[in-house]
Amino acid sequence: MSEPALRVLIVDDEAPARRRLRDLLDDCSATLPLAVVGEAQNGCEALDLLHGAPADLLLTDIHMPDMDGIELARHLLKLSHPPVVIFTTAFHEHAVQAFEVNAVDYLMKPVRAQRLLSALQKVPRLKPLAADKLAQLPAAARRYLSVTERSRVLLVPVEDIVYLKAELKYITIRTAQREYLLEESLTKLESEFGNRFVRVHRNCLVARDFIRGFERRVNGDGDAHWEVVLNDVPETVPVSRRQQFVVRESGRVSTV
Repeated sequence: MSEPALRVLIVDDEAPARRRLRDLLDDCSATLPLAVVGEAQNGCEALDLLHGAPADLLLTDIHMPDMDGIELARHLLKLSHPPVVIFTTAFHEHAVQAFEVNAVDYLMKPVRAQRLLSALQKVPRLKPLAADKLAQLPAAARRYLSVTERSRVLLVPVEDIVYLKAELKYITIRTAQREYLLEESLTKLESEFGNRFVRVHRNCLVARDFIRGFERRVNGDGDAHWEVVLNDVPETVPVSRRQQFVVRESGRVSTV
């Protein structure tokens, strides 16, 4: 019985680079059964394609607009059957040391046929990249958070997030349109996106761009506290006593 073809998805924002990889894969197919299941210009397109055309391997560039290859690899872990990832890069040798230290496979551009074939032959023995390995690679803050709903991975643009609130084992992501549930650490999200969000409570980060102001409220027991008034959503978010310096520093006290 012949072995099944290795399903490959090519991800690169440059059409000539995608064509070169496809040509090289055609050459490799004489030695190794494989099939190109699609091409994508960035990580968002790749995730969309994977929902309809599963792949065993992603050959992805690192630097791409909208979503780069390292962020893509992080979102792939939300899939029920994540593919193996091999990065393609034009980085100079000193810039790929992190990949070598963490045993992350990569191909230097221009990709050579023999090096590609060698990488393809290793794929059946490889596992999807682990989150701890990806965390050690040089990467910018994510542009999206990914959540799983009905076996699909949905991308939530970070710029659309009004607040992130920890509730039990989940984080509630609030956008102007709806809520999503995310399994991540609020502390780690604060570390990654500290310039965009401010902590107003031990369980809540609010996007600075969505803060309209602050209101002083009094509860039924006569205790006063501050709440964040937000743009685009009707609810307010309480400010803890420990974080009240945020109100003073903002200088935006609402009279609404």
